[in-house]
Amino acid sequence: MVPLAYFGIESSGLNLVIDLLILFVVVLYFALIYWTYADARRRIADPMLIGCAVAASLFPFVGTIVYMVVRPPEYLEDVQEREIETQAARARLRELEARQCPHCQHPVERDYMRCPGCLRKLRERCESCSQPLDKAWTICPYCETEVATAPPARRMARRRTAAQLEGDRSEIREAAAAPGTPVKGARARAADARAADEDERPARVAASEAGRWQSAGGRPAPRGERAQPSP
Repeated sequence: MVPLAYFGIESSGLNLVIDLLILFVVVLYFALIYWTYADARRRIADPMLIGCAVAASLFPFVGTIVYMVVRPPEYLEDVQEREIETQAARARLRELEARQCPHCQHPVERDYMRCPGCLRKLRERCESCSQPLDKAWTICPYCETEVATAPPARRMARRRTAAQLEGDRSEIREAAAAPGTPVKGARARAADARAADEDERPARVAASEAGRWQSAGGRPAPRGERAQPSP
């Protein structure tokens, strides 16, 4: 059998070398197709895009080169690992924020009743088991006792007695009459106005309470009648 001559050269050694080169190119071509498929599976989550990458690699060498240019820069495993690390970092940050005082940012523990920095109350104790409870809880997680939400404390207005008001007015008059210690007239008038307002406040409060009591009892308050403050 006459050996196949390439380029008109009838040399068995040269033909063998050319056959080996052709075999190498064919093997490299199929290897690139498989490599494109395997790499696309590790970088792309969409099966359709994986099929497009494999179809492009069927064009000898050119398709694989194009895929290497446009492929995603990261593996799917790296993306998932980064997302897990980000979620863990956010969880640690939320935990650190939960262990800080909301008023002064001082580090606190979960069982602290008061902040050691600003001395503000952070938690309440359970009436049944005396465990520290969070303000947002409606039930004790330790003994399953319902948490009674206390109404907000009302700030009582500071009332000054008539003797204190009279003493303040007398001090202002003495200071104004004393030589060498002048007092501005506007300041004295303002102090007298505040004192008069404090004197009239109990009467207004008593009148409003009397009106509410009469409206609650079903009797309309008579016109022109003014309730006197109780002694």
